[in-house]
Amino acid sequence: MSAAIPPFHVPLSRRGFGRVLAGGALAASAGFAGAAAAATQLKFTLDWRFEGPAALFLIALEKGYFGDEGLFVTIDAGTGSREAIPRVATGGYDAGFGDVNSLIRFRDENPSLDLKAVMMVYDRPPFAIVGRKSRGITTDPKSLEGKKLGAPAADGAFAQWPVFKKVNGIDDAKIKLENIGFPVREPMLASGEVDAIFGYAHTSVVNMKARGVPADDIVTLLMADHGVELYGNAVIVSPKLLAEKPQAVRGLLRAITRSVRDVVADPDAAIAAVLQRNEGARPEIEMQRLRMALDHYVMTPNVKANGFGGIDKVRWQKALDQIALTFPFKDKAKAGNAFAEGFLPAEAERAF
Repeated sequence: MSAAIPPFHVPLSRRGFGRVLAGGALAASAGFAGAAAAATQLKFTLDWRFEGPAALFLIALEKGYFGDEGLFVTIDAGTGSREAIPRVATGGYDAGFGDVNSLIRFRDENPSLDLKAVMMVYDRPPFAIVGRKSRGITTDPKSLEGKKLGAPAADGAFAQWPVFKKVNGIDDAKIKLENIGFPVREPMLASGEVDAIFGYAHTSVVNMKARGVPADDIVTLLMADHGVELYGNAVIVSPKLLAEKPQAVRGLLRAITRSVRDVVADPDAAIAAVLQRNEGARPEIEMQRLRMALDHYVMTPNVKANGFGGIDKVRWQKALDQIALTFPFKDKAKAGNAFAEGFLPAEAERAF
């Protein structure tokens, strides 16, 4: 486990539903201590804080779905969709939720680490550039030229900037990029210190509205709407878990699938699982985030037609080709062999 990315652990009640602050850890209620000790214990990292989309996984805790699979799972908040990858790769976590495109690059840079994604959760990526109409940003990507863009170095959306600017013919020389931290990203855009920012749409757009920026002044350039054919976040598991406990991986994915199904069916009820773990959260804000994630990334036309969790091999190859536009692969085939399909639940279980 990397010392630079420590996990956060908070003791829980026997029921496993104790209130914790954002950034804390959550333990699945698998019954009493004896049952927990007998279960397979797994550590899972989210991509970000306990916000609306985290309900996709938290419901599996609330309803005991992990316990039904003989698993005792702890879930930690994350610090970015790219950071989930080294958390799992270094052995600090057994599994996590992170950006699959960053995983592909990681595999190419670390060929000895056979880190795999096993379930696609965000069928469309949430990568976005969020700007303000009053700062001259429009829905035309070329409007970014001549502007100042704020970008956290570890941001998953910023990681796709080379692809986005390539497919949209943007002149990088006409753009000023400023490295900014996650906490000041939206405040700097709201105050006009930058003209646009990189981020996940459900985070940055909702945060801007919460800061009082008029909705008609917020311009969202979803990269998926502008030629970027990449996938988004996936469940990633460690090579050790995959090799030594394949049934645990299958159980983990079955539990997550049940959880996602419940969230899709009743997002209003699901958001309570987030609110009880984030004392500063506002129900209406987190509901906006969750619904945006469901509508734009999870329940896509492809998922509705073909089921949740898998990938289309033709589209996967197109995504690899786009990554290759700006990333010089050492071994494209090996790096692209990043998705293990044999652990998903049966197709009937994944039909929504």
